[in-house]
Amino acid sequence: MAVSEIESELLQAPSDDKNEVLNRTASTYTPLDSYALQKGQYSHQYASLYFVRLAQLKPAVEAIASEAWANFTIGSETATRKDRVLDVRQGELCWVAGTVYMEMPLKPNVLEDIGKEHWIAAPPSRHKYDEGTNALAENGERGAHAGGQKGLVGTQIMLEDESGRLRLTGDYLNGGLLVTGAIVAVVGTENSDGDFEVLDLRVPDLPRQPQRWETEDGDAALAGKRTPKKRGKAGKVAIVSGLGISGVEGDTLALDLLMEYLLGESTDSASQDQAADISRLIIAGNSLANASPIPSRSELAAAHSTTKKGGRKTYGYDSSAYNSAPTDRLDQWLAQLLPSIPITLLPGDQDPTSTALPQQPIHAAMFPHSRAYMSPPSAPEAEGPGWFHTTTNPSEFSVDGWRFHGTGGQPVDDVYKYLPDCEERLEMMEAMLRWRLMAPTAPDTLWCRPVEGEDGFVLKECPHVYFVGNQPKFETNVVEGPVGQEVRIISVPAFKETGEAVVLDLETLVPEVVKFEVFDEG
Repeated sequence: MAVSEIESELLQAPSDDKNEVLNRTASTYTPLDSYALQKGQYSHQYASLYFVRLAQLKPAVEAIASEAWANFTIGSETATRKDRVLDVRQGELCWVAGTVYMEMPLKPNVLEDIGKEHWIAAPPSRHKYDEGTNALAENGERGAHAGGQKGLVGTQIMLEDESGRLRLTGDYLNGGLLVTGAIVAVVGTENSDGDFEVLDLRVPDLPRQPQRWETEDGDAALAGKRTPKKRGKAGKVAIVSGLGISGVEGDTLALDLLMEYLLGESTDSASQDQAADISRLIIAGNSLANASPIPSRSELAAAHSTTKKGGRKTYGYDSSAYNSAPTDRLDQWLAQLLPSIPITLLPGDQDPTSTALPQQPIHAAMFPHSRAYMSPPSAPEAEGPGWFHTTTNPSEFSVDGWRFHGTGGQPVDDVYKYLPDCEERLEMMEAMLRWRLMAPTAPDTLWCRPVEGEDGFVLKECPHVYFVGNQPKFETNVVEGPVGQEVRIISVPAFKETGEAVVLDLETLVPEVVKFEVFDEG
């Protein structure tokens, strides 16, 4: 819109009319702390993680498979269930459940990394774990196929449990999404090569979805009774990710525009009314531009040989190299918003917290101005999380009765590398929901904490809203489950790259995009 078209609204003499005072819509917010870690987490081992995951999800996938394949017949033979993958016999029609493992030519291998000489340069990061296999085929070698037939160069798909592994093959595998760590059931028969020819496949699918307000009202919501509290019309939540604050003055204008929009200090009165309906801001990872990198061996060696004045050596970390500008800028930006709007902050892979999932909340010491809005560490849980809530990644919480589940984007980004022919992030998000796994590739190619007893990434209850931050573009869809579950999935783009924020209506769960653009006159 040209300036001449809006000058009648923006460029005018002061008015004697009294401006209406807008009140921000209130919301009910309940953190669930599903991914908070206890002390002594690293006293466990990784070896049992996949077996624990299989024990959690095997009953669900077997129940679905039993119903689907109760009358699965080829010729006069009916498919029978096998308890273990090594119980499969050649030529026998059967089905079995297990954990998917994918052998890929370019997938990182920690054992190989340890065995390599440390002075050899690391390979560049891969866009996909099987890129380049087509080039091998052109050079005379047989190319990769999703079926993973014996002797091929490229991806091989296997099914494993506590008894062993079974290589999967068949054209059916070409049409689905599979990654390491997914729990599935397959039906078919073993061929003469010892591979299992897959004819059909089942996944655990969406778990039970709680009723709205069930977290807050408990038994009353389950019984379908009218909630005892009178609740007004719900407002909206704004979701943004990838702020990428570097502390440089050039990256602040778009952030200031976003802040003014959320505070209702820009645009016309109608837009200010819409901003007043936004009851909470959710920041989904990568608020800062860069995290502190882990020093290489050469950098550590150089640091060991560095001598400061007075002859004292420094080891590893040099405090003079620390730049506090990004965290200061983030803290000041949040502090300007917090008097008006509550904020939930998830960390990302570029933020100053733990690298392994689930990432723990960014420490309050990073926010000297904003931490006044946090709940004190000694405060009882009944007092709530505070106006400013730094949470985990992934994270679960309830807003106005809706169950939210969100991540900073690392699990989806890693799943993307497993799928050579898929660029659709929404398909990957839907697949993760149906696998009931929020980080299926951890710990194989995605760093995570060791567990014992149960896998914390297994989805126990189906959310109403599933959002993933730091994605290439905004996308959304509704995923429907087998017994009426409906999940609004949202791919949230990185704000620094796109200038886009997502505003979700809490009455209809329909999102819209607000875009902020800065034009360069040069």
